[in-house]
Amino acid sequence: MPPGSGDQIKQNGETFFPVSPLLLFPKTHGKFSVFLRQDQDFVLYADQGERFTEENRQRLYDLGVKEVYVLGKQRERFERYVEDNLGNILANEEIPVTERAGIFYDASISIVKNVFSTRLPSSLSRRQFQSIADFVRQSAKFLSAKDVLKSLGSLISHDYKVYRHSVNVFVFTMSILQTYKPSERVLLDTGLGAILHDIGKLHIPKEILDSPIKLSEGNEEIFRTHPVKGVAMCASLPLSVDVINAILFHHERMDGSGYPSGISGEAIPLPVQVLAVANAYETLIAGRPHTKGLTPYQALRVLSEDQKGAFDPEAVKRLVLVLSGADMME
Repeated sequence: MPPGSGDQIKQNGETFFPVSPLLLFPKTHGKFSVFLRQDQDFVLYADQGERFTEENRQRLYDLGVKEVYVLGKQRERFERYVEDNLGNILANEEIPVTERAGIFYDASISIVKNVFSTRLPSSLSRRQFQSIADFVRQSAKFLSAKDVLKSLGSLISHDYKVYRHSVNVFVFTMSILQTYKPSERVLLDTGLGAILHDIGKLHIPKEILDSPIKLSEGNEEIFRTHPVKGVAMCASLPLSVDVINAILFHHERMDGSGYPSGISGEAIPLPVQVLAVANAYETLIAGRPHTKGLTPYQALRVLSEDQKGAFDPEAVKRLVLVLSGADMME
């Protein structure tokens, strides 16, 4: 899964794609070349096989570099490098949690953005699926660590791009769900479902997703097809029932007012109830093209009071606790 934080750039017959300097891990070797962009030209910074050091990173920081570039033809090497090293980096408690949070967030945005940047695929490839599944496994333990959500708070973007929304919902979902002490399988499957919950929006016209005004009844009906379209896109993948439920039912509500099926109460699996809360909360604080984002306090009040009955109150309570940094034991 190619991590990359922006659009590709072509120059002199070569293609370059940008990545965060945080994804050049200290004490590792990369089988790819790293370039800086200066005055519209690409300048070699580190050749393939060179060892990345803290000094390399510090130099980039001192220069105010926010993006470095990798050759498009070396994309697969870079993908493999991130996949091979990310788990170890997130587990390394010698690295400050704030830095690991930055690495996690940049990597997750990059990985998910690549999937959601695909042009109208009929289905996800097994390669895309496996990379996301590996990422969820690597990040699950890290997200359970103390103070991680607090560190991620300043990094969670309020840009309502589908891939950023999916990453933010994944973070909130995992943080809430872990307070229930689920099995590892349920935790990982729900995390995978949270990452993929909005994949069906790839088949919703962009003018609907980005509408600056409230959707018409007809466009709202089209928008509401994205859960079913998402399941269809993943039909060829080896997904568990928990993953499928997350994609299909994340807009269902406890009072039966949701879609696409209108199921209610305990008919909605607990992990999906948690995902629904995380999804609604992130949407409220991020805002939509036609609505301004709320403060966390305002969003929590909407969930617990204005939309009372729509969401599981226990899941909302646990969201409040994890946001406050409380150490909640069931």
